[in-house]
Amino acid sequence: MSELIVGLVAAAGGVAAGLFAERAIRGRAYKTRDDIIEAARREAETVHRDQELQLKEELLKRRESLEARLEESHTKLRDRERELDRRSAQMDEQQDAFRKKEKMLQTTQQKLADRTRSIDARDAELNRMIREEQDQLYRISELSKEQATEQLLKRLDRELADQTGALIMKHETELRNECERRAREIIGMAVQRYASAHTSETTVSTVDIPNDDVKGRIIGREGRNIRAFEKATGVDVIVDDTPGVVIVSAFDNVRREIGKRTLVKLIQDGRIHPSRIEEIVAETTKEMDEHIRRLGLQASEEAGIRGLHPKILDLMGRLHFRVSYSQNVRQHSIEVAHLTGLMAEQLGLDGNLGRRCGFLHDIGKAADHEMEGGHPAVGAELLKRYGEGAEVVHAAAGHHDDIRPEFIYTVLVAAADAVSAARPGARRETLEKYVRRLEELEALVCGFPGVEQAFAVQAGREVRVIVDSARVNDRQAARMSRDIATAIEQTLTYPGEIKVTVLRETRNVEFAR
Repeated sequence: MSELIVGLVAAAGGVAAGLFAERAIRGRAYKTRDDIIEAARREAETVHRDQELQLKEELLKRRESLEARLEESHTKLRDRERELDRRSAQMDEQQDAFRKKEKMLQTTQQKLADRTRSIDARDAELNRMIREEQDQLYRISELSKEQATEQLLKRLDRELADQTGALIMKHETELRNECERRAREIIGMAVQRYASAHTSETTVSTVDIPNDDVKGRIIGREGRNIRAFEKATGVDVIVDDTPGVVIVSAFDNVRREIGKRTLVKLIQDGRIHPSRIEEIVAETTKEMDEHIRRLGLQASEEAGIRGLHPKILDLMGRLHFRVSYSQNVRQHSIEVAHLTGLMAEQLGLDGNLGRRCGFLHDIGKAADHEMEGGHPAVGAELLKRYGEGAEVVHAAAGHHDDIRPEFIYTVLVAAADAVSAARPGARRETLEKYVRRLEELEALVCGFPGVEQAFAVQAGREVRVIVDSARVNDRQAARMSRDIATAIEQTLTYPGEIKVTVLRETRNVEFAR
């Protein structure tokens, strides 16, 4: 029993101890809660104060910004007001000026109206006086107005007819002389400014052979090789007793050149038989076509011509193998192009068109053996076919006066063609003749009294004369230049014109010691 009591007491003590411990724990928890709440309250107050301060700063900044914008707007408004005031003042000034001008204009109009009325009154008075004088003249002459007018007009017609006829004859003579002089000058200057080399062509070519045994191989058994060669190339091969050479002959220079090149290749190759001959001829013909195209292109570049049809280039290249009175036609065409261009430029025409007309004027010679007609008609047909202009076509058709010239370029081409073909290779002076002409010019000038030295410059187009200043004064120098020019005109033969420049110089030299 006592143990039970002791146990109950112990249990009650344990319960009491537990309750006491729980109360102690709960007290500490309440204290911690109160501390946390207090700390949170203080932190909330701090955050609240910071936000209030931040809001106040933002409001202050916005207020300052709005005040600055407001001040800027006030400034702009004041500037605008000043500008409007200034413009208003200017408008007032302009209105005042307009009012003054309007008053001056009204005054001027009034004066003009008065002047017009005065002039009208004078015109009426003059017309009245003229009518009275005419009536008096009619009464004196006993002629009507129509009769007097008719007699006066007939008299004027007779006088003007005589004077007009004399003036026309005078001007026709002067114009004819001037045209002839100008034409000689233009052609002479064009020829002097351009010169080209001359090459002479023949109708035969020679091919060197290493030994005479090759002749037999060229002929072949019973002549089959030479017959095959002549048939394939269209040329004649002459194998005679001349040592070391074989002659290739043909009137068609293109075929002759193909034959020559083919024969050279066959001799170098050593295999000469009909099949090999046909193979080499085909290969050489292809090479020749390319060579002809290059020759045509080179000729067009040398003449300064652009935009030609490829077929025209081929035809111009073929002219390299065509001669006319020992003159190479391709080179002749280049020369005529330059001469025509120079004369056209001197006349104020299109130099490029002139060169084109001159360059293509003889293109018909490249195909006249294939087409019917002379080379002017053939050339005109070819140029028209390949899209050349009317001036170029007409120049080709009419440069030998076969048709009536319709363009000035046709006349220029005919003149340049005549100059170039006057004699083979004679487009410039020989060196000996050129030097002799300059020597004669200088010798003539040095023969005048008072001349110390004379120099012919610019290919003889100018002579500069240095005179002795002690023997020749300024007036005498001016007269001497005229006398020298007259003597040159009467004594020498020269193209174009020669400028005479007389130089007189006086030098006084002293030395300071």
